[in-house]
Amino acid sequence: MKFKLDENFGRRTISLFKQSGHDVHTVYDENQSGSDDLAIFERCVAENRCLVTLDLDFADILQFPPSQSRGIIVVRLPLNPSLTVLESLVRRALDYLEKNPIENNLWIVEPGRIRIHQKSDES
Repeated sequence: MKFKLDENFGRRTISLFKQSGHDVHTVYDENQSGSDDLAIFERCVAENRCLVTLDLDFADILQFPPSQSRGIIVVRLPLNPSLTVLESLVRRALDYLEKNPIENNLWIVEPGRIRIHQKSDES
């Protein structure tokens, strides 16, 4: 699957996606750092890429409708997170992705659960 990782992810997180066999681009590598959220969302839609981000603004399904995208994964970190926690949440999302489609959905991945907003939730 094709993903675009927002600017808040480092090389170790990127490698988790690549090790799982995914095609990964990053906002940073494409000189989109500092771009507004709408520009990043539109670029993901145009490139048919699922966005992976720590930015909770992307959980707003009215502003960023998952039904218009390949999907959005928002990783929601607890206060004072460690790299280990981040990697654990990313691994959980990747494991879940093996059996569940992300297309047209919003996943909010947080410790202990993955909340899913499906296309029918937007009506």
